Amino acid sequence: MNVKLRVLSAGVLFFIGQSAMAQKVKKSDTAKTKHIEEVVVLGYNKKMTKPKDVSANTVVSAERLEDRPNVSFLNSLQGSTPGLTIASNSGSPGSAKIDVIIRGISSINASTEPLIVLDGIPTNANQFRNLNSEDIESITVLRDAAATSIYGNRGANGVLLVKTKSGKYNSPLRVSYSTMTGVSSMPNHKYNLANASQFLTIQKRLGLNPALGMSDEEIANYPVNTDWRKVFFKQDLTSQHNVQLTGGGENLNGFASVGYLEQGGMVPNTDFKRMTLRTNLNGKSKNDKFTFAVQASLGFSRRNQLNQETDSGLNSQILQNPLLGSLMGLPYFKSGQYKTGQELLDAIGSNNANGRFIYILEDNARQGYLSMFNRYDDVNTFVNGNFNYKLTDNITIGNTTGAEYKVTNRLTGRAPWGYLALIVARNANTQYGGSETQQNTRELNLNSVTKVLFNKSWGDHTLDAGAYLEYTKVHYLNTSQTQNGLNPKTWALGAGTGYVPFNSNDPNKYIPAVSSGKIDAGALSYFATLDYDYASKYGFSGVVRRDASYRFTKDNRWGTFWSVAGRWNIDKENFMANSGFDMLKLRASYGTQGNQNIIAPAAGSNPLLLSPNLIYDLNAASNGYDNNVGLVVSNIANTALVWEEIAQLNVGLDFRFLKNRLEGNIDFYQKKTSELYNDLRSSAVTGFYTYKGNFGNMKNTGVELALNYTAIQTKNTKVSVFANGSWNQNRLTKLEIPVRTGSLLLEEGGPLYQWNLVPWLGVNPANGRAQYLAADGSITETPTDADRRKTGKNYFPTYTGGFGFNASHKGFFLDALFTFQADFYKSDNQLTWALNPSYAASGFNVSSDLLNAWTPQNTITDIPALNAPNYSAISDRLLFDASFVRLKSVTFGYNVPKEYLNNTFIKSLKVFVQGENLAVFTKWRGFDPEGLGTFPLSIYPNPRTVSIGANIDF
Repeated sequence: MNVKLRVLSAGVLFFIGQSAMAQKVKKSDTAKTKHIEEVVVLGYNKKMTKPKDVSANTVVSAERLEDRPNVSFLNSLQGSTPGLTIASNSGSPGSAKIDVIIRGISSINASTEPLIVLDGIPTNANQFRNLNSEDIESITVLRDAAATSIYGNRGANGVLLVKTKSGKYNSPLRVSYSTMTGVSSMPNHKYNLANASQFLTIQKRLGLNPALGMSDEEIANYPVNTDWRKVFFKQDLTSQHNVQLTGGGENLNGFASVGYLEQGGMVPNTDFKRMTLRTNLNGKSKNDKFTFAVQASLGFSRRNQLNQETDSGLNSQILQNPLLGSLMGLPYFKSGQYKTGQELLDAIGSNNANGRFIYILEDNARQGYLSMFNRYDDVNTFVNGNFNYKLTDNITIGNTTGAEYKVTNRLTGRAPWGYLALIVARNANTQYGGSETQQNTRELNLNSVTKVLFNKSWGDHTLDAGAYLEYTKVHYLNTSQTQNGLNPKTWALGAGTGYVPFNSNDPNKYIPAVSSGKIDAGALSYFATLDYDYASKYGFSGVVRRDASYRFTKDNRWGTFWSVAGRWNIDKENFMANSGFDMLKLRASYGTQGNQNIIAPAAGSNPLLLSPNLIYDLNAASNGYDNNVGLVVSNIANTALVWEEIAQLNVGLDFRFLKNRLEGNIDFYQKKTSELYNDLRSSAVTGFYTYKGNFGNMKNTGVELALNYTAIQTKNTKVSVFANGSWNQNRLTKLEIPVRTGSLLLEEGGPLYQWNLVPWLGVNPANGRAQYLAADGSITETPTDADRRKTGKNYFPTYTGGFGFNASHKGFFLDALFTFQADFYKSDNQLTWALNPSYAASGFNVSSDLLNAWTPQNTITDIPALNAPNYSAISDRLLFDASFVRLKSVTFGYNVPKEYLNNTFIKSLKVFVQGENLAVFTKWRGFDPEGLGTFPLSIYPNPRTVSIGANIDF
């Protein structure tokens, strides 16, 4: 890259994109231009200049992550790099429901999450709820085998390297403060929900009370028209404050920070609060032979979530899910009629039919009167230390050891004064209702890597080699206690008071429950690396790694993974002189990685801890006949279980020309997965129909492209544009038998999940009934499962990426980022309900689209007659193209000129306005097309947020 160097009295370098500029105040303001190559940090802190790098990777700088209102930096990574798909499946404050996929889904049942490495120590996504994005210096996304095979069994799904900020040697103390405050609001849907008059009109056409006995005038002037979305959703504030200190002397530098973030939820009683502390130290000896670094951080967070955030079984539970109630509540019911759970119980008793469920939801969500709770307190402690010592000019030894300790306390249950607790108590004939569960989880992750490095240069030759030994250990403990029966006079959440004691004379009441679990998991690895360069024209890289996992039997415990890669710097050849290329590099790699994480983890959990007992025959105690305790078989062993293995080919081209104003890369890859984790058939005499084993192959083929172009660069003005995109095709190349999961199909030769539905043909104008295409090609009004057919429509997006621009002029700046996903389809089950007239008869609101239903006078329509008998849920009628383009982020601001600050204690000042998720362009009718869930039912939408903020350096 081209770097203009001007020595600044403070000794600080300010980086802007890929240029570094520093200035000393002189009368003669001159500059020298020098070519300095960008350094890429790869796995296990390997460093390479960009021209010598053989791998497919992308570095995302801090500028993309700072001044964004996101709890997790993963949300800010969207659209930043080709081949990286990030989908936020929940807008709940502090949610960990974020899917991260690199180069397509590579497994059916196993974890597909990439490995995340924080300052050299592997961790999981849960850590980043308590990591301050303002502390991050850069993120490197590793995509091909040349970059990921060094991580062996943990690098199968790609790797994210997260590096936090540090100080600089020989720099004075610098203090900076940043603040941001924003307002979050609910996005809109296009369901066209009926208002009170419209709903009553639909009811009257169906012949239903109370509308049947009302005149058209009474319906048109009905006095109540409640928008339940306004009851259950609200605008709320997001604010954050960060203070950072950096500085350094000749042999020691440091970085320290403290941050606070508070994010309110759009749904009542949901919010997130976080405080973080971090200290990073770097040091070296005077002769530079010895270097060391220590990183330590502490994060505390508290979040209140809806129960279905952690229990998907509640997604369709109308008595507990306000997200569902906001869409299905009857508009002619009045809000705020009942002030307490007891008032509601006295009014409706146990009858929640005919739309009364909405009052129960209102009771649960009442502000300041919490009756349903689901609170998490997290404490994350992270400590990491490393050193390197040069034994000779060619040999260096080093070690990196880190520990991550996480404690989570969860409180969940029902308050004794809420309607649901009172009705349970009444039905059970007990004096007290309510329940509380206190759950404590502790997890200690230990990781240590010892290495010996060799470096030798002679003539045009350079050789680097390394030998490594890595040890990983995880200790996990979970305890849980549930108390049924709470005294409202003395009970307080989490205080342990108000528990109604168990009485052995009445053993069917107030029964407590306790449970605990413990897992010890680990892995041992040793590996070697080799890198060779000749005359900066040709390069070779190789890795071989042996991994052992606790998950498999001794015969299958060890796996070997490797990669080879090479490059040709074409621009260094004589025939490329005066070609206009500043860099032109062809590279290729092939390698293997393993996947031992058999089960896809729940949001934010550690996949290493899941299903640790599949190789064992296990029995469990159970109550049998006459309540006698006995033993039952709980698991049948599969001693032949082995790793999933991924083999990946990559060919790429990196280029820079037009005097470094245009740069980019293009990659072609093919990623094959073998020994897929699957459910295999078992003899029924075992008591099990299936067991976990290995069978099946899968292939992902794709192309990635990234471009950056500096269109204008003058003294006062700079405009640059960027774009990246990827195409990925997924195919199952070997599968024992086709598998249908609901309306999704897996079969050999097809993609990983395609929609398997009956084709919808519209409305029969003669009778108003829905028409479908039968399997034999005829038209039918009574489709069956046998009429389902492959649609060829993908469940996962084929195209993903992002584009945008950065512009600045005389201190003003405007940055914008758009993200997109295309060629994937989602079935809108929420709209299925809204367009089903039977729901209007059951006390649920529906879409006003039903007013356009077929009648003898309205025969040309796409809405069947209200009394049509065949509103089928197995057709593709409501299968939508969910492709979208989103205005993900836009920022407008002003950097105050330094001359205005000369006589103040402020060195620099930036003010800005920022918007997140401001607009989405899509055919999807629901709140948000983003997310990889099968159905969008009751998903907490991602909010639109507008913020103002300031960054100040002292």
